Amino acid sequence: MNTYCIIILAAVTGSWLLQTAAAVLGLGRTGTPLPAGTGLDMEPARRERMQRYVASGMRLNIAEDTAGTAVFLVFWLCGGFGVADALSRSAGALLGGFAGGGPAVTGIMTGLVFFGLLGVLSSLAGLPFSLWRTFVHEERFGFNRTTPLTFVADRLKAGLLVAVMGGPLAAGVLWLLALYGPEAWLPVWLLVSVFSLLVSFLAPRYLLPLFNTFTPLPQGALRSAIDRYVTGQGYTLSGLFVVDGSRRSAKVNAYFTGLGRQRRIALFDTLLEKLDDDEVVAVVAHEVGHCTLGHIPVMLGLSVARTGLMLWLLSFFLTEPQLFAAFGVQQVSYHAGLVFFSLLFTPVSLFTGVGFHALLRRNEYAADAFAARTTGRPDVLSSALRKLASENMTNLNPHPLQVALHYTHPPLVQRLQALGALPVRRG
Repeated sequence: MNTYCIIILAAVTGSWLLQTAAAVLGLGRTGTPLPAGTGLDMEPARRERMQRYVASGMRLNIAEDTAGTAVFLVFWLCGGFGVADALSRSAGALLGGFAGGGPAVTGIMTGLVFFGLLGVLSSLAGLPFSLWRTFVHEERFGFNRTTPLTFVADRLKAGLLVAVMGGPLAAGVLWLLALYGPEAWLPVWLLVSVFSLLVSFLAPRYLLPLFNTFTPLPQGALRSAIDRYVTGQGYTLSGLFVVDGSRRSAKVNAYFTGLGRQRRIALFDTLLEKLDDDEVVAVVAHEVGHCTLGHIPVMLGLSVARTGLMLWLLSFFLTEPQLFAAFGVQQVSYHAGLVFFSLLFTPVSLFTGVGFHALLRRNEYAADAFAARTTGRPDVLSSALRKLASENMTNLNPHPLQVALHYTHPPLVQRLQALGALPVRRG
């Protein structure tokens, strides 16, 4: 067992222990009384049901993380990566021969098979928990509306998208590595960044509609109110759409998507059923706030910068023989080096994500304040947030460690307290 093996084992088990500890601490807070003055008073039966849903979800997360960690360790320590690499080399040589290419083509084919094989194995390992979460956990609490056919169709479409879009990207990365070796981190960074921007532009019009139906919000009182607000802010949208979220879940949501002229706001049909018009406008104002305040391009830029840092670090480990030996693979290759470094970096990203999540939560406060200021009604946004939390059975008492590790939005109580401190426009 070399040094890398010890580091990886410590990182994987340490990451699992930390996340499990956070979940266990969170379980102990589900029944904590809520602070006064937040307007979160609700019937005891409803509160108790929310607590059971949150606790059930956390226990499921613990089981899934534990099983996933155990499967990874067994696969790794039993030589699974070496077997996968050997199978991929055989298949890559065969496919490269059919393609009539040289060693470079064979190397790319080998890498694609290796990525695909590990991706399929990972999906199969997580499938039982996905099925349980959808058809048992969510069903038990009245959220699930996904049929088995829709579940299978979603999986197939997602897999096809990964193959159609991720395949050429992976091939391009492997080609650049074959040309420039570890020094390819800079052109690879450029390629990945361009790809990310392309997906951001394509997603609203071509990718998201593969999974949901987007219908323009019809003319009426709500549409007029939203148009007045958006126009008053000097903001332009390429569309305001209703999403058939009820086809899969009873949960309510809204989100902003797209860049430039492809900027859209999507409102779940379930949200329109539960919120009144003023509350929907407040939710839209929050989403407009994210764009007006520059949150989306800033976070995209930070994500690109983080990718660049990761690729730069990759250049030091990509062909490190001891790293390959730690995973039971004797022959150094770029495709395996990419996977091994990503596995080495994944536990580290849990900690680097703490700062990223903190910035995201700060952005949520800023978007709330923007919506409150531009509508003059922080009380209306507070009402909308309370309804969203109640309908989605949100965890109202997360442990601070859970928040630091995983939460991209502040806990509801803190958001309501921040909104409660803002002035209300009268008249």
